[in-house]
Amino acid sequence: MTTNNPSFDTSGALPQGRFSGPTEFAELVRTGFATAAAQGWRDIIICDSTFEDWPLGERAVAQSLQDWSKSGRKLTMLAKNYNEVMRRHARFVTWRRTWAHMVECRANAAISDDDMPSALWSPAWVVQKIDMARCTGVCGSEPARKVALRERLEECLKLSSPSFAATTLGL
Repeated sequence: MTTNNPSFDTSGALPQGRFSGPTEFAELVRTGFATAAAQGWRDIIICDSTFEDWPLGERAVAQSLQDWSKSGRKLTMLAKNYNEVMRRHARFVTWRRTWAHMVECRANAAISDDDMPSALWSPAWVVQKIDMARCTGVCGSEPARKVALRERLEECLKLSSPSFAATTLGL
């Protein structure tokens, strides 16, 4: 396991180990979405209170999500609210509108910021912030790590409700 600055090894495996800071976190999210597209991950869950420091609005992430978008795939998002997503991530909002049939957005406003995970989960690999204030955490593909994070996310999802409609209907 690497410590600080996780990076690809020579076999092209996903980063493993600890990360520190918003720059490393954002790079891991980019790597996760690019790998999801390349490897055809069927399920992805992303969770954060607001997603304000995620690179969702970046052109590279939007392209990775576009490349990932195929039949039978599902992205689940969980946040306290989506105000920052709508304000900061226009490319993502546009992509989400197009692919609404495979994106489930849920909100859990009752959960405290400390109890809301900030993570990207897939059956293959996970990234999770442990210290939100310092933006430090871990990434890896160990089965125990993936199962523990999935269980935590499922608990938060159970208490959530649909949110962030793809379109707004008005009169």
